[in-house]
Amino acid sequence: MGLIFLRTAIVFFALLIVMRLMGKRQIGEMQPFELVITLLIAELACIPMADTSIPLLYGIISMLTIFLLHQVMLLLDLKAKPLKRIIGGKPSLVINKNGIDVSELERNDLDVTDLIESMRSKGYFSLDEVDYALYEANGQFTAMPRENSPKENKVSLPVLIVDDGKYDKHNLALTGTSEAFFEKILQAQGVKKLKKVFVLTLDGTGKIYLQVRGEKYRSFRVALPEGSAW
Repeated sequence: MGLIFLRTAIVFFALLIVMRLMGKRQIGEMQPFELVITLLIAELACIPMADTSIPLLYGIISMLTIFLLHQVMLLLDLKAKPLKRIIGGKPSLVINKNGIDVSELERNDLDVTDLIESMRSKGYFSLDEVDYALYEANGQFTAMPRENSPKENKVSLPVLIVDDGKYDKHNLALTGTSEAFFEKILQAQGVKKLKKVFVLTLDGTGKIYLQVRGEKYRSFRVALPEGSAW
């Protein structure tokens, strides 16, 4: 027991020193390669603590090797600009003044629900409240509010009705609406096929956000069916 306690204490302080040497960015906003390195160091630190048959020096040398590799990668990330995007990635602009950039969203293996969730985490509840939104290289979400965006009374949250060409049955029931109700709206907007609709949301004031693939988004109001409330 005493030996395990001593080995664990040594590994702990060695790991603490290595993490401090990696700098504040390693502790705060990590790039993808830094996340990999952090996971590797954590795994390497566990091995000599749990298995007393493995020399403690092996674990410390492995951690120091990972630290050196981190410094090399960091140097390339800071100095070699062409390699920076390959090593750390680049920001992805997922909303612009035309609406959602569908191809950019799909390139990052994200869908509309992921985007809406990210927006809510930043205090934006409607897709037309921002002019630009992007995912940084480290995965953080950033949004710039739409200039002169009207301050509306929030009667209820916008609800996703059509997601990538398909109706959300649960949300239709929640809002007290039907597919026929939205079919008429889409026809009035000149949208002939549901599968072309990438996203359609509806809020409690009757405001609709509609974006058809390959087109700029539209935002307008409709009269809600009687009894529709959520």
